[in-house]
Amino acid sequence: MTIEVGDTWVGIADLVRVARQDEVVALASTARARLVAARDVVVRLAASGAPVYGLNSALGANTGALLAEGDLEDYQRRAVRARAVAVGPAYDQSSVRAMQFARIAGLARGGSGVSPGVLDACIALLNHQVHPVVPRFGSIGVADLPQLSHLALPLFGEGEAEFGGEVLKGGVALQRAGLQPVQLGAKDGLALISSNAATTARAALVLHDATAALDAWLAAVALGFEGFRANLSPLHPSAVMARPATGQVEAASQLRALLKGSALLAPGAARRVQDPVSLRVVAQVHGAARGMINLAREQVEVELNSAADSPLVLADDGAMLSNGNFHIPALALALDACAIALAQAASMSVARCQRFMSPALTGLPLQLTRHGPAHSGFATVQKTLTALWAEIRLRANPGSLDYLPVSEGLEDHACMALGVAEKLGELLERVHYLIAIELLVAAQAVDLRETDQAALGEGTRASYLQLRDLVAMLDEDRPLGPDIDRVQRAVASGLFSSWAANSRAA
Repeated sequence: MTIEVGDTWVGIADLVRVARQDEVVALASTARARLVAARDVVVRLAASGAPVYGLNSALGANTGALLAEGDLEDYQRRAVRARAVAVGPAYDQSSVRAMQFARIAGLARGGSGVSPGVLDACIALLNHQVHPVVPRFGSIGVADLPQLSHLALPLFGEGEAEFGGEVLKGGVALQRAGLQPVQLGAKDGLALISSNAATTARAALVLHDATAALDAWLAAVALGFEGFRANLSPLHPSAVMARPATGQVEAASQLRALLKGSALLAPGAARRVQDPVSLRVVAQVHGAARGMINLAREQVEVELNSAADSPLVLADDGAMLSNGNFHIPALALALDACAIALAQAASMSVARCQRFMSPALTGLPLQLTRHGPAHSGFATVQKTLTALWAEIRLRANPGSLDYLPVSEGLEDHACMALGVAEKLGELLERVHYLIAIELLVAAQAVDLRETDQAALGEGTRASYLQLRDLVAMLDEDRPLGPDIDRVQRAVASGLFSSWAANSRAA
């Protein structure tokens, strides 16, 4: 299936398909007339001599300095070269493809005034799987100029790009793909780089993975309820509807679906009248986390479907306007909120795992080993839990406040959005390990309780069997690190998300 851009709404799911499944992209036929009309405005204003930022007036601290009439096209190439200052390790192929798609989607809205041939070249580069080498560090969130400059260089035969598994000079990559370097016209360079496409792309991928992680997390929690013999009254529909805070009704419904058919639903099945708070408020905390992620997803999709260029071409008015749409504090703040929300859920996950070590609460053997004090069982996993929590807590600190003025003080505010998205991604990597540990602890508790699989809920039984296909029950002490790594990879791949996601959709 080809994904069209320019007229129809595109979402995170479309971006993920392009990034990770190499989906083909095309410009909607009805969008080309809009691009041509916007380009006509650019050409007319460039010939008029009236000063327009980024067209015939220089950028950054040189704002207001008029460019020579014969230098407009060369200036666009120099502007891209000069801003290719990103450093550090290169982004993976999926992230680069996501960036290419995000910028193509924005250019296709028509507000950039880009030459239609330049947009065609961007689409051809993506569809021929020429992936520019884009370093990670450099954006302050006032458009991702450094990253997008590296993304743009191969279009006119410069920079570096990966093609066919090799990293090549940009011109060589084009040649091997059967493509020609594109000729940039007035404003084309600025159109390619004046965007937050790198942030939008990375945020989209991280939020997609965070949504799947929350599904896997609820699968782990539900299996833990089985092993703990938890009291399920906090999930009762009437209880959660009495105060329907963000997401909690849906989270409770999802947990009930995972536990459908469980012996825990029978009267008197619970061990205690009231469990520790970390088991009682899962719907509230996870519901809030999903609410934050959904809010951030909405902000990402606004960016994917907007013309956020400055200056913005208004074809109907025949004008170009400088504006502040390059600034994305709503997305940066939403991503910071997601990090805090996931950290809250993480602290509860650590608490639940630790509660399982206590026989007074669970009626299970100390440290989840049936061999007594001569064996450690899961005791030392508490150190890993503590270390992961510290890493997560560090990355939950807001990043959208950490900026300094640049460009002779003209650019005196920034939201650091790309760094905030990356910080959330790093936090999520550690969350995957927590989910893996919680799954292992929950399954160990189920085994020690000698629970008949038929007594498990439909979803919890599925999670238990998936887990046990990967890792055997802990009997004699063995290195648990490799077990955790194996389950973490399965969590990150989405193995434990599908049943829970289907229960959410239902």
